[in-house]
Amino acid sequence: MKKSLREKLKLHATSGQLCYCDNTFMKTQLKYIAMVHRYNKIHTYRVLTKRHILKRLFGHIGKNLYIEAPFYANWGINTYWGDNCYSNFNLTLVDDAEIHIGDYVMFGPGVTLCTVGHPIEPSLRYPKIAQFGVPITIGNGVWIGANVTVMPGVSIGDNTVIGAGSLILKDIPANCVAFGSPCKVIREIGQRDKKYYYKDMEIKEIADFSNL
Repeated sequence: MKKSLREKLKLHATSGQLCYCDNTFMKTQLKYIAMVHRYNKIHTYRVLTKRHILKRLFGHIGKNLYIEAPFYANWGINTYWGDNCYSNFNLTLVDDAEIHIGDYVMFGPGVTLCTVGHPIEPSLRYPKIAQFGVPITIGNGVWIGANVTVMPGVSIGDNTVIGAGSLILKDIPANCVAFGSPCKVIREIGQRDKKYYYKDMEIKEIADFSNL
């Protein structure tokens, strides 16, 4: 990719500026979309090949990233992964703006991270399509449940758990449980969570299958 185009893409991915779709962007984008399609078709056991694609596709990947196929990305290059992250199937990254994901982050099936929006004023949506992108930031140790949608500009703090089916429109702080549509903080993570892992199911012994 030419340096001038890379700089233009970087500005578009971080500025939040309203802009019209660019044909040069779209031609470049197709190369990244092709990588996503290839990843989704490769057998699960071809671990090294799949990781090689992820390294070329994303802006950065940490160690032990695992993404269950299929997943989808507008670009990929604007998404930055920390270490030891996991995503279940049907992750969608609408990453025209940057997405920053911390360490030990987990995504349930069907999660969408959407950095892009379009103006409400109809004359800005046709005949030319205007759009804007605002970065999303997800902290360390976050668990996002199934079918959650994260909207442009949202930040989620460290260790927070987002309940399934939530629509996140505003920032969510660290160390809490949040869910709903729109998503809101329900409670802080506290001492009870050290004793019970689900409803009234008590933490006593954790099975370990790693040595089998």
